[in-house]
Amino acid sequence: MSCTTNNATPPGPAVAPGAEGIDPARVAERLALEHGPGGMDPRVASITPGFDAPFFQAGLAGYSDAAMRIIARRHGCPYCVTEALLDRALLAGGRGFAKADLGELHDNVPGGEEDQPLAGQIMGSDPAEMAAGAVKMIEQAARAAKDYRLLAYGPSGHWDDPEGPQHLRLPGGVQLGRVDPSTAPPSVPSSLRASVPSSSSPSVPSCLRASVPSFSSIDINLACPVKKISRKARGGHWLAEPDGAIAILEAVRDAVPPEIACTLKIRRSFDDTPEMAENFWTIVDAAYRMGYAWATVHARTVEQKYVGPSRWDLLREIVLRLRRDDPSRIIFGSGDIWSVGDIFRMIEYTGVNGASVARGCIGNPWIFRQARDLLAGRDPSPPTIAEQRRVLEEHFGLALAVNANMRKSEVFTGRTMRKFGIRFAEHHPRTDEVRRAFIGVDSLEDWRRVLEAHYGSA
Repeated sequence: MSCTTNNATPPGPAVAPGAEGIDPARVAERLALEHGPGGMDPRVASITPGFDAPFFQAGLAGYSDAAMRIIARRHGCPYCVTEALLDRALLAGGRGFAKADLGELHDNVPGGEEDQPLAGQIMGSDPAEMAAGAVKMIEQAARAAKDYRLLAYGPSGHWDDPEGPQHLRLPGGVQLGRVDPSTAPPSVPSSLRASVPSSSSPSVPSCLRASVPSFSSIDINLACPVKKISRKARGGHWLAEPDGAIAILEAVRDAVPPEIACTLKIRRSFDDTPEMAENFWTIVDAAYRMGYAWATVHARTVEQKYVGPSRWDLLREIVLRLRRDDPSRIIFGSGDIWSVGDIFRMIEYTGVNGASVARGCIGNPWIFRQARDLLAGRDPSPPTIAEQRRVLEEHFGLALAVNANMRKSEVFTGRTMRKFGIRFAEHHPRTDEVRRAFIGVDSLEDWRRVLEAHYGSA
């Protein structure tokens, strides 16, 4: 999941007849025997060093900032993806990683050496904009903002939409500009292709580390069920327009240095019509041909958004066909991973190389530790109250560091951490009572009072 929705189905099982009989411990044991202690296909680690286990944290809009990612990594998550960044906002100037209509959470830059390997996920409507946005992400905005706009928009370096203005805003309401994708150049000039940033690239708060590596990969989002803007496709809507999707994939792969992997997040179809299903194959086959390292396939349609179960049975058919065409293809799966058992059930049932954990890891970083336990032959255990308190304190502290440059950062952090506290409360014996307590949090002091009242003394 890379975008949020107010109309999501509560946690429930995927459509996967027979999967309930799969023993996750047996699957984990097999993976460890085949691939070594981490259980990951060694080809993945060769592409992305450090990606050593068959699961990762998906990009989650409004959630997966550096603080959440670092907490996940401290519990065994080997690889994370940023939430989807809109290409036009990346190019707009000001804070290069601020977003427009995907929300105002701004810190998607890598959170230091501990936040690696990290995929930067990008979404947009035009090949040249997507390529320029990918270059800016890889370089960590090392050049002047105008250089990236020239790459996207040609000599004018600015937006001019004759069909009506589409305003972009930074947090705080600062107007950024207007866009006319028809003026964008069709290809990426070699002089402006990305280069891997040096140690002089911009940094994040020092408490998260001073040295900031670049993204290990660029992930193209063709999955998020966002609305069209001015009749321009983006996210999952590209499944209805495969030629445009392929043009974006080509432009980004051409712009990004060969040593930086490009990957793809895509839904299994726009809807369940045969025409849309065929579009999926057109796009995915093209991505693999042009050198995309892997595809993560969400087992719902775009039309479904997050309503109803995902279809692992259809995901299994997709994996079989992809491997029939080329046995070397790496494929990850997404959809209805709610527990550690679901990770290994999905792998066994569908044949994917690993599972993308989305909503199932919000307030539950222990899912990654539990998966490591199974791979090591240990019984996974739920977090103790003391462990929960320790993580809640860590997470708030990291979030404060991420938001350090924001106005009234403690108030902002307190309010944004409520949504995490509500999900963390699901592990507490008095879930409803603790959830209500977190809803009232406005500050670090409020957060600490909840911990003292419900999680014991420090």
